Amino acid sequence: MKFMKLGSRPDTFYTAESVRTVSCEVSSDLIIEVKGTKYLLHKFPLLSKCLRLQRFCYEISPETSQHQVIELPDFPGGIEAFELCAKFCYGITITISAYNIVAAQCAAENLQMTENVEKGNLIYKLEVFFNSCILQGWRDSIVTLQSTKAFPLWCEDLGITSRCIESIASKVLAHRSKVSLSHSHSRRVSDMSCTGTESQRHKPMIKGWWAEDMAELGIDLYWRTMIAVKSGGKIPSNLIGEALQIYASRWLPNISRKVKANRGQTSDSDSADEVSSKHRLLLESIVSLLPSEKGAVSCSFLLKLLKAANILNASSSMKTELARRVALQLEEARVGDLLIPSLSYSSDTVYDVDIVLAILEQFMLQGQSPPTSPPRSKMGFERRRRSRSAENIGFEFQESRRSSSALHSSKLKVAKTVDGYLQEIARDRKLPLSKFIAIADTIPDFSRLDHDDLYRAIDIYLKAHPDLNKSERKKLCRILDCKKLSAEACMHAAQNEKLPLRVVVQVLFFEQARAATAGDKGTDLPTNIKVLLASHNIDPSKHPGTLSSTTSIRADDQWSVSGLKSPKSRNSTLRMKLAEDDDLDEHDMDPDGMERHSKFKAFCALPTVPKKMFSKLLSINRSGSEKN
Repeated sequence: MKFMKLGSRPDTFYTAESVRTVSCEVSSDLIIEVKGTKYLLHKFPLLSKCLRLQRFCYEISPETSQHQVIELPDFPGGIEAFELCAKFCYGITITISAYNIVAAQCAAENLQMTENVEKGNLIYKLEVFFNSCILQGWRDSIVTLQSTKAFPLWCEDLGITSRCIESIASKVLAHRSKVSLSHSHSRRVSDMSCTGTESQRHKPMIKGWWAEDMAELGIDLYWRTMIAVKSGGKIPSNLIGEALQIYASRWLPNISRKVKANRGQTSDSDSADEVSSKHRLLLESIVSLLPSEKGAVSCSFLLKLLKAANILNASSSMKTELARRVALQLEEARVGDLLIPSLSYSSDTVYDVDIVLAILEQFMLQGQSPPTSPPRSKMGFERRRRSRSAENIGFEFQESRRSSSALHSSKLKVAKTVDGYLQEIARDRKLPLSKFIAIADTIPDFSRLDHDDLYRAIDIYLKAHPDLNKSERKKLCRILDCKKLSAEACMHAAQNEKLPLRVVVQVLFFEQARAATAGDKGTDLPTNIKVLLASHNIDPSKHPGTLSSTTSIRADDQWSVSGLKSPKSRNSTLRMKLAEDDDLDEHDMDPDGMERHSKFKAFCALPTVPKKMFSKLLSINRSGSEKN
């Protein structure tokens, strides 16, 4: 970093009995008090360069005291800056750098050390050094801008802050080879190893080299500087986003722990509120700087900001805006990113499910009703116009098709993420069933290629909520499609005592049908099974993969509450439990008027020959119970 030396005399200032004075043959005739510290000095060197001190001395009557006393209670920069100006007046050597030039400028302006008093005065020399050296260097500009926060009003009036911001912004917009980097900065960006080659450990960022240094600024100065950088229009939005992520990672780390700790200290609530207010202002400033382009920042970063907004109790408008931006690129999110802690006093849940639900609803609104065919003209004269723009229409249609395909792929990814999210929140004992189902229902059927992850989430929820009644279990299991379960999931579900019985029956039924059709034995199925398949519009001669996309089962006919309990007499137990369930629900009628227990009669009529799947499950369950 650059510096400037002024004066040639050695430093002769010293302290005697708590008073600062200068070694001189002439006795002192002026006392100046700066913030409680007294200085015994001489009028001639000081008054010859400081117009304000001249006026003070003229106003004071010389007969009042042998030593004239001048008080400077609100001197900018304190005793360090005053002593720097005093030494300049005595010709003592002083050193000016980016670290003290702001304080020196403010102090010199306060003492009115202008050219009108003496040519080559301190203000002029500081201004020359500031323009020719400080503003030309990258690191010097950063350090100087940082130091302006100690004298905000003075620096605004003198134009120091604005000139530093303009200098930094111009260097960011310029090519890096044209920027004068200081030694302290260049050592970090281009460290040379002993062999003369560049060290890979400190390899510089080619494009966003400026982001880390700017992250040292306070939020007010950072915000103004980033506005200047963005207004230049030369920096890509993704680099702006990276810079904001670097800044947020430095100033918003572990914010949840800090806020929770502050909330726990009831005796110091004022300081806790002040900390939260500062963090909230910081967050609002970062959000306001986010580029509008999609993908400029990662979805993970947006969710971290949303999590911080939730913790800091930010405004609802900010949360809504962040949720909207997250929804635009939700396919990038991970399960951990969606686990936003709930700190609301009105909710006892561990995670904020409502805000995730709002994000999912926003995501599913994208690309609704996409065009399936190119537009056709209706009038004869429009045909000529269509012929002239046929290529444009075809191009737009192809773009629409690609966009629709990309949106479909995004929904498949989001479906996997949501099922993983459901598994995490299902462990919360205070999570209402309605919210769990609402999250699951936001995903359309075509987006879930299989229901294994959804089944795991349901199983976890049932274990964490053992007090669910029959109707609640029914309602929960309606979101599960047994036809989309894998063989492993079917094996687990068939032995899951927490599942409603009718789910277990359907799992066994569809697994047996799938095993039979997989062996090309669809035509050999018993008549009663064929009747059941036909009642659900299932063709046994086709591959079972079509079961997941071409069939639908009435919701009221899918579920019950009793589980499988003992490997002994499994068939009789199933018949008995199913009969009990049908007796309880006897008043429920199918849309075609057929009572539900007709399915139970069909199940009882199942022959014993094609029940290999049942036998396999019974043997597995029996061996497991014997081990226990």
